[in-house]
Amino acid sequence: MKKIVFLLLAGLALTMVGCKSNTYSNLRKKEKKLIKNYISRKGLNILTTEPAEDYVWGEKDYYQVDGYDELYFHLRRRGDSIQVVAKDVIVTRYKKFDLTENPDTLSYWTTMEQAHPYEFQYGDLSSCEAVGWHEAVRLMKYSDSECEIIVPSKQGFEADEMSVTPYVYILKINVKP
Repeated sequence: MKKIVFLLLAGLALTMVGCKSNTYSNLRKKEKKLIKNYISRKGLNILTTEPAEDYVWGEKDYYQVDGYDELYFHLRRRGDSIQVVAKDVIVTRYKKFDLTENPDTLSYWTTMEQAHPYEFQYGDLSSCEAVGWHEAVRLMKYSDSECEIIVPSKQGFEADEMSVTPYVYILKINVKP
């Protein structure tokens, strides 16, 4: 009987130790490390001040967005003269990559070739779960822009937040007429 109780207590202790390593706090630490390692591997130049509208973006220049933990923005192409304003319907096409050590060169998901791209209303956070996308649109400013953003789970889609998974997105936006 003592043996059985001992084995049960030992199993319970091992289970508790295993669960402790997967706490939300520990997962967030791992996520921050993934983002930091990705930035280092890619040799990205992190800007801590929001660039002016006429800033010429270098290939490796990424702005660490004020007020958001680990959200980084890079303007790949400045859009046309149609400026994005609140309540505009934004039509997006995107590629989504994860930040794990090896697969970050493989697309995880893409809507680039789909007939019906993803749409959301700019400024209405209930219409798009990804707060990071709203910030990206704010920084892109114009229809027909393209950016790359590093989005931690807290600023991504709900499913990413639950799995504490950061992603890189390449977004192309247009204002819906």
